[in-house]
Amino acid sequence: MINKRFSLIIAILLNTYFLMGQTQPIDTYWEISSSQSIVWDLNKPNVYPHGDNIEMSGKKVSAIIYYDVNKDRELKINREIIYPQLRTIEDDWRKYRAYYKQTYSDEVDPTITMDRFNLVFKQIDSVKIDGKLTFYHTPVEGIMLKRTLFPSMNERLFVENWELTNSGHHVKELQIGNTNILDELIGHKGKYTSHVYHDAEKKISLSPQSSYNFTLYFSAAIDDEPVNGFRFEQIKAERDAFLNTIKNNLILETSNPVIDQLFYFSKIRASESIFESKMGLVHSPGGENYYIGIWANDQVEYSGPFFPFLGYNTGIEAAKNAYLMFLKNIPEDFTPICYAFEIDGELPNCGKDRGDAAMIAYGTSQFLMRYADEDFARKIWPLIEWSVNYCHKMMNAEGVVLSDTDEMEGRISTGEANLSTNALYYGGLKNASYLANELGYDSLSVLYSQLSIELSANIENYFGYEIEGLNTYRYFKGNTHLRHWICLPLVMGIESRAEATATALLDKLWTPNGVLVELNPNTKEPNVFWDRGTLYALRGTFKAGFFDKSLEKLINYSSKRLIGNHVPYPVEAFPENNMKHLSAESALYCRLIIEGILSFEQTAFNSFSITPQLSDKLPSLSIKKLHLGNNNISINLTRIGDKIETKIYLNEVEIINKRVKSGEKVEIEI
Repeated sequence: MINKRFSLIIAILLNTYFLMGQTQPIDTYWEISSSQSIVWDLNKPNVYPHGDNIEMSGKKVSAIIYYDVNKDRELKINREIIYPQLRTIEDDWRKYRAYYKQTYSDEVDPTITMDRFNLVFKQIDSVKIDGKLTFYHTPVEGIMLKRTLFPSMNERLFVENWELTNSGHHVKELQIGNTNILDELIGHKGKYTSHVYHDAEKKISLSPQSSYNFTLYFSAAIDDEPVNGFRFEQIKAERDAFLNTIKNNLILETSNPVIDQLFYFSKIRASESIFESKMGLVHSPGGENYYIGIWANDQVEYSGPFFPFLGYNTGIEAAKNAYLMFLKNIPEDFTPICYAFEIDGELPNCGKDRGDAAMIAYGTSQFLMRYADEDFARKIWPLIEWSVNYCHKMMNAEGVVLSDTDEMEGRISTGEANLSTNALYYGGLKNASYLANELGYDSLSVLYSQLSIELSANIENYFGYEIEGLNTYRYFKGNTHLRHWICLPLVMGIESRAEATATALLDKLWTPNGVLVELNPNTKEPNVFWDRGTLYALRGTFKAGFFDKSLEKLINYSSKRLIGNHVPYPVEAFPENNMKHLSAESALYCRLIIEGILSFEQTAFNSFSITPQLSDKLPSLSIKKLHLGNNNISINLTRIGDKIETKIYLNEVEIINKRVKSGEKVEIEI
C-alpha cells in the first residue's frame, strides 16, 4: 500500500507540474476526431512530455486515471479506484470523505512473453477519449496493444480491456502472466475486499492480422459479495448503452465543432456521476472527495435543473431525490437549512448559511417548471415556500438578504450580505411566482412577483457601485475589488448595469482559464479560478446580448478545456483540488448554451421563450430533442442576411417558422 500511495503522489505531482504549464511547448494537444471523440496523436512534434488525468464514474465506482508520457514517449498510468458506498472507519472530519480507495500502477499489468522474451509495451502512438479512455501502444515485435479503460455503470467495478493484434505475417505464440491481487479492510459496513485479476488464457496463438482480447477487472465487495466472475461484454454493453442515450438526446449542432464536442462530453460527465445511496440514486460532484452526497449548490442549483432538458430518467430520478431530501430536512424553526447531506445522507453539513435557501428557491423552482409534473411540484412546493420565507426573514433594513457566506464557504470574504445570495433569491422569486401561478396559488404568485421587483431595486441601491472605473456591482458593502459573481444579476435578467458588468467579466477579470474569482493585485494567489464562475458569467453575458465578445471567450475557453492541457471537461477550481473534473460544472456548460446563447426562459409548464442570436462566427445553431416534461422540442436557427431563420418543432412537428432580428424574443406555446 505504501508503494501504491507513493506512486499516486508522484502522479499527482507530475500532473500538477504539467497542468500549471511549466513545461508546455504548446497550448493544444488534442484534435477532434470522428465518432465524437478527441485524439492525442504523439507522432506529431512537440506534443510530449505531457501528463493529464480524467475521472469516469458509474453507480458504484469512480476512477481518476492519471497518465503521463515522458520525453521518450513512454506511458505511466496510475489508476485511483474509488468505491463510494464502502465507507471506511474514520474519526473527526475525515469521515465526510471516508471512501474505500485503491491505487494501482504498472505493477498490476500482466507480463506478455514471446519466445521467452518479455514484450514490454511502454511507448504509445496515440490516446483517444470518447466516454472511455484508450491508449494505442507502439507495436513490439509485431504485436500491437490497445488498452481501453472505463467504469461499470452498475457494478462496483472498473475495467481495462487489452487487445493484442498480430500485425505480422507469421503465427505468434504468446504467454500471458497471471494478475491476482487481493486486499482486505474492515470498514464501516463490514469486511471490504478489493480484487484485481484478468481473464486471459495462459497461452494463445495469434494468427497474422488477428486479435485477442482479455480484461483486467478492478472490483470491490462487502462481506460475501462476489469479487470476480464479471463479463466484459456485459459491462461494455451497459457503458455503450449509456453513451448512446446521452448522445441521442439534447443534441447540439453548430458551426463550431469545439463547442459541439465539449457540449457532448459535458453531457457525459454530468450524467455519469450518479451513485446509489441510502437516499436513492443521487448526483454527486466526484473529484475524489464528493460522492453519495448532495449539496444545495451543485445538485439543487446546478445539475438538477439540467436533467429535465436532457430527458435522462436516471438523472431526473437523482434530482428528485435531492429535492426530496432537502424537503425532508426543512428546519422546524427558521434556522439555516443544512447545505449538504454526505455519505448516504447520514452526515449532514448544517449551521452555516451560504445563501442555501436562495439556491434552493432558485434551483428547485427551475427543475419543477422544466419537469412539468404538477403532482411532484405540489409535493415539493413547501420547500420553495420555506426557502422564500427564510430569505425574507433574513432581510436587513436596506432590503437585502443576509447570509454568513456564499457557495465558496468562506474561502474569500463576503461581508454580511453578498450579491450571490441576493441575485439567487431574486431568480428564485421570479421562478416561484411562475410556478405558484401554475399550481393555482394566485396570491403567492402576485406576492412573489412584487417581492422580486422590490428586491431588484434594493440590489441596485445596495450593490450598485463603481469599481475599476466601471459602473458595475460591489460584491458586498466595503468590497473594492471586482468579483466573479457580479455576473449573477445578468443571469437573472437584471441588466441595468449590463455593459459595465460584461466589460468587467470579459475584459478585466478574464484570463486564459476563464474568469478570476477576484481581481485583487494584493492577493498571494492571483490566478484563482473556479469554472462555475466562468460558466455563469458567459451565460449572463450571452443572455444580456453581448454575443460577439461572449462567443470569442466561449470558443477560447472551450478549446482549452476540450483540446488543451487538461481535458475533456469543465473543471472545479485551481489551485484548490487541482482542477478536478467535478460533474455539476459540466451541467453548467450545457446550460450556458441553452439559457445563455438561446436565452431560454420558461414561465409556465407549457410555454417558453428564446431570444435567437447568431453571427458570422456562429451562423447556425440547432438543438434537437430538448425535453420539457413529456414534450420533445427541436430548435433550428440559421443566419440569413441580417435576420435569423427560426424553426421550432414540437414532437417533430413544425410549430414556428419565421425570420426574426437578432435579439428579438420568440415566444412558444406548447
